[in-house]
Parts: sequence; structure tokens; C-alpha cells
Amino acid sequence: MKKPIVAFIYDFDNTLSTKDMQEFCFIPALGMTADEFWGESDGNAHKYKMDHILSYMMLTLNKAKQKGIDISYEGLKKHGQGVEFFDGVLDWFDRINKFGESLGLEVRHYIISCGLKPMIEGCEISKHFHNIFACDYVYGEDGQPIWPSVALNYTSKTQFLYRINKGVEELDEDKKLNMYMPANKRAVSFENMIYVGDGLTDIPSMKLTRQRGGYAIGVYRNHADGSYLIDEKRVDFYVKADYTEGSEMDKAAKAILTKISASEAFEELSQKSCKKCRKQTTT
Repeated sequence: MKKPIVAFIYDFDNTLSTKDMQEFCFIPALGMTADEFWGESDGNAHKYKMDHILSYMMLTLNKAKQKGIDISYEGLKKHGQGVEFFDGVLDWFDRINKFGESLGLEVRHYIISCGLKPMIEGCEISKHFHNIFACDYVYGEDGQPIWPSVALNYTSKTQFLYRINKGVEELDEDKKLNMYMPANKRAVSFENMIYVGDGLTDIPSMKLTRQRGGYAIGVYRNHADGSYLIDEKRVDFYVKADYTEGSEMDKAAKAILTKISASEAFEELSQKSCKKCRKQTTT
């Protein structure tokens, strides 16, 4: 029998990485501080009445051109090599996969991020993800970016939850994504989704996941004020961004997996019982 699939779906910046991915290598290469870069990006967004994500993507292109920095796809991947992660992240995926397997579950990991996909693909943990949904560019014949191909902002993150749910992960496929699909044909049920994020930018995805029967885990770095997540019931757990074995995050994830496994076993037993009952009734 095919194992039920459980999807861990992560934000990236300040959820797995200790700060925004651009701040490790790319922004220092520009000779700027993080505050200077993000301040200029926000200023452009207000000046031109544009989306903040498109604003930082435009500033990335302009500043790189001014400084002669390579931001081809491979160049951006190299800027992702210096990304640093919270404690326990590097061996988190193998540990959680093994625990899920012990419960009869297949665990998959996804990224849904407003950051840059090539940088995520260049980082140390990229091999663990079933798919990475993030911002990216169209690249010209010279390999340099010429136009945004994906600009993923806070509310548009929810689109990718449906893509995971239906197994429609090709970004150029819209028809199948928007057509009706029976629950038993969907790749990952919402009840088997666990969304992990660090705060305000993740709220729409957290809310949708929980409304559809899934789970949300909020993480913080230090003594963050998580009342807006807890009081409004946007998360099931709010824990420190520590992924080491035995941490609150570790315990929360394993508790959810254990609950999902029990629910799957209950549903399977219920279906078998009803099927047997119907068979006996008709004979």
C-alpha cells in the first residue's frame, strides 16, 4: 500500500536561515549594509507605488550592474553558498524523514519563499527539497537576468499550497491547477500539510493551511512577541528556531506527524470496516 504523503512547507529567510539570504554574500559584495539595501528598496516601492518584492528584484539588478557583479543563474547560486542556518537545520531533514518513515509516512519538504530561487538552490540544504517555489528571473542569451519570471509575494504564496495539494507543480500549468480535482486524486491533502514560518509574511499561508485541516508552526529567533500569531490562533505551535533533536521544534513536528499517522490509520480501519459491512449486507 502506498504511504500517505506529508508535506513540510517552509518559508526560508529567518525560518531556516538566520537572516535574509541576500545579507550573507550579495549585499556585502555591493558595499552596502542590509539596512541601506532594504531601505532603498522600500523607498523605491513607495516612490513608484510598486510591490515590495518587485522593488527588491529591480534593485538587485540595478546595483549588480553598477558594481559589475555576476548575477546570472550560476552567479546567484554562488551567492547562496554562504547562507547560514539555525541550529539543527543541517541534519533536520534526514531525522524527520526517518521519524515519518517509522510511522508509515512519506515526508516531503518544500520551500515557498519571497527570496531568490537560485540562491536557495545554491545553499547547503537545497538537496533536501522536493520543490522550491521562490522568485526568479528570465535570463537572456548572455545568462544575465532581464525580467522577473516569478515574483512571489506574501499572499501569492497561497497559490503554491494548492499546487502542492493537487500535484500541479509546473509553474506554466494553470488549467489543471484551477480545474476541479477529487480529493482522492490529490497529491497531498491539506490535512497532511505542516507550514513553518516566522511571522507576518506567512500569515495568509498559515491561515489557509489551518482552515483546510493542516497545521502551522511559528518560529522565532529570540524573545519575539508572537501574540499576533497566538492570540488570533494562526499557529498550532510557536517555538524557538532551534531544529536540534529534542528541541521544542523537534517535539512539535513529531507530535504532528504522530497525530497524522494516527488519523491515517483510523481512516484506513474505518474504510475497511464499512466495506466489510456493506459486503455482508448484500450477501
